[in-house]
Amino acid sequence: MAIEGDLAQMGAFLGAGLASVGMGGAAIGVGNVVGNYLSGALRNPAAAAGQTATMFIGIAFAEALGIFSFLVALLLMFAV
Repeated sequence: MAIEGDLAQMGAFLGAGLASVGMGGAAIGVGNVVGNYLSGALRNPAAAAGQTATMFIGIAFAEALGIFSFLVALLLMFAV
């Protein structure tokens, strides 16, 4: 039946939309990481250079979660 296929496709698109919310969460996570780094760097400028690598690692982990949610959204949209 055509209705069952349409319902499956609608569910896939709704799931992809919900999975893409994770990309917004990654943007918020990156903002928190950089904001806390800047807060600490302004309080103690001498230690800022040593924390730069930690900031980039935090950004990479947050962006990896965003890319993962993007891949899940793509899989839900095109794997049905």
